[in-house]
Order: sequence, then C-alpha cells, then structure tokens
Amino acid sequence: MGAMSQPTCPNESIVSEAPIQHIKHEGPMVDLMQGDARWQIPVHEHGFIALVDVMPRLVPQGQTADAAIVQAARVSYGAGTKQVSEDRTLVRYLLRHRHTTPFEMVELKFHVAMPMFVARQWIRHRTANVNEYSARYSIVPDRFYRPTVEGVRKQSTVNRQGGDEAIDAGTAEQFLTLLDKAEANYREYLSLTERGVARELARAALPVSVYTEWYWKCDLHNTLRFLSLRMESHAQQEIQDFARAMYRLIQPLAPATCEAFVDYDFDSMHLSRLEIDAIRSGQPLGSQNKREQAEFEAKKTRLGL
Repeated sequence: MGAMSQPTCPNESIVSEAPIQHIKHEGPMVDLMQGDARWQIPVHEHGFIALVDVMPRLVPQGQTADAAIVQAARVSYGAGTKQVSEDRTLVRYLLRHRHTTPFEMVELKFHVAMPMFVARQWIRHRTANVNEYSARYSIVPDRFYRPTVEGVRKQSTVNRQGGDEAIDAGTAEQFLTLLDKAEANYREYLSLTERGVARELARAALPVSVYTEWYWKCDLHNTLRFLSLRMESHAQQEIQDFARAMYRLIQPLAPATCEAFVDYDFDSMHLSRLEIDAIRSGQPLGSQNKREQAEFEAKKTRLGL
C-alpha cells in the first residue's frame, strides 16, 4: 500500500481552496513614525525610553492611530459618520463613558532602560508583554542611578510610600556616600564572575540602583491606565519622569485620545458618595479616616469650595 500524503497544515481537509485576496489600500498611506526606527527620550543620566513600533504603523494620509480606535468602535456602533472631526467626537465619547475595548486596538512597543527599583514598580502593571535583559546570561553594565543632592527626598509624614520634600544637605550627602559604597560592589562582582562565580548568583550582590532594560509592549487602553497612576503627583518622582516621557512619545500618534485622556481621566476628579453628600449638605465628611478627610479637603480646595 502506498504511503498516504501528509497534510501541510492542521485540518487541511477543511481549509478553503479559495486564493488569498490581496486588497489594496483605498488611498495613500503614511507611516505614523515617519520612517524612523525609533523615537527616544533620555531620562536621568543613564536611562531612556524609546518607542520602537506602533500598530497601526500605516494609516490613511491625514489620520492618526485614533482612526484604528474609531474603526473598531464602528463595528459595534455602525458606520455612522466618517469625518475626522466626528472621529474626535466619537473618541471622546468612548473614553468619557469608559468604553475601553476600542482603545485596545492600538499597540505600542517601547524599549526602556531604567533603575531596577523603577522596574520593580513598573512590572506591577501586569497588562503588558515584557522581555527583560537577563543578568543570568549577561554581565550587568556599569550603570547606576544617582539623584542629585537636591533630589534626595525626606520621608513623607502622610504617605508611607514616598518622600515629598528635599532633606537637609548634610543627610543627603551621607546618603550619596552610601550609594558610593553600594556601587563599589560592582568591581568585586566583575572580579568574581571572571573567577567563575555564576552570573545568576553574582547579581545578588548588586544594589537596586543598577540599571536594567526591557521591551514593553502594551495596548493603548492599558498604557493610559499606567500613565494615569504613574504621572500622578503622588507617584515616585523617578517613575513619573519615565511616564511623562512616555506620554510625550504617544501624544503625536493618537492626539484625540490623549486629549480626551487628559480631559476625562488625568485632570478629572472622582467624588465618592460620602464626598457628594458632604458637598450637598455642607456637613463634614461622613468618615473618621484622616487620610480620606485630607483627600476630601484637597478636592474642595481644587474646586474652590
């Protein structure tokens, strides 16, 4: 009995025999990144954030990545209007009413070099695809984050997670001396790896001020969620610096979305039921939590109440 022919792909027997249709664009297309390999912004002495790709990369002439959001939304809402000015209105409607899935149609890929302690905060946003520099395979480069004397912050008395003002110069200098000692481990790290200590173990001697790198790919919706938290004034200053640089990179790609993000999210204000009741009645906030009370007072100040 002759050998049976093997299928060239799974379930070949049910694959359509119809040829692939090659459908051309209806009009001229432009590269959102203008033919560039990357857009990069330096952050601190050794860090950077670079946009290395975006989907869609090609858009109809005169449009931006906002068009992909509108295209996806109209699958649900119908064809509707198709003018760019009306596209902006639809984008603003979607973001204002938290219809988030159309914003997931835009993908952004970044290459980032940042201190390890910033990376550990960043990775808590678990909605991205990440591939990081491996200190198991490669020697860690001699790059460390060092704040200026003015950049050494005093522990906040109201926020256990952060610092809110500069500490005295003498204490700041002592801290920078401590960083000198931590960085001095790098020479021994190199020496011991050259003598055969496994890289995966030797890295344990390095401080979290050492730099790492990764590629970080995320859809626009979840990128905006990242930015809403990490550009916020209570975020650690170092990650704020990276987040604000990221916003600068994506703003030209999806200007209508970024405008709506600022208007309806980043520069907006959430009021709890207790806060609404207190404003309506003119009575104190119905909570004994001191931090909640302080947050409400800050909101009233911002509202001019």
